[in-house]
Amino acid sequence: MTPGKIRVQVALERVAWIRAMLDALRRLPSSDLTAFLEDERTAAAAESYLRRAIEGLLDLGRHILAKGFGEGLVEYKEIAAGLADRGIVSPGHRAALVAIAGYRNRLTHFYDEVKVEELHEIVTTHLDEIEAILNEVLAWLRNHPDLIDRSL
Repeated sequence: MTPGKIRVQVALERVAWIRAMLDALRRLPSSDLTAFLEDERTAAAAESYLRRAIEGLLDLGRHILAKGFGEGLVEYKEIAAGLADRGIVSPGHRAALVAIAGYRNRLTHFYDEVKVEELHEIVTTHLDEIEAILNEVLAWLRNHPDLIDRSL
């Protein structure tokens, strides 16, 4: 695959999607486990919003690696590692992003093994980590304007 330019429109759409999913997660009743369990739809919504936020983040990463570096990675864990290898995500967030990618696979393929308590713990303690990784990606994009295609 030949490197090209990262399309700003694609990046902006992914970022808006990720932020919308994180905002939706933060609006769910999750102050404590009892509130989270009160309505079974809350856990279902949390699972969907979380999975879609993770997919958006990794799809953004895939676009950056494909267009900016000519790397055609498909597996989410490979994308996570590739972002760290290229310095798009800091070494301090590498393990977290690989774990997040693995969790997306659990949500998708092993959904029956994901416990509501585990989901609640992630929603209440790890959303800031996803946002911090997104902010690193955005900072990297801002610092590499030569790799950005700003045309519509």
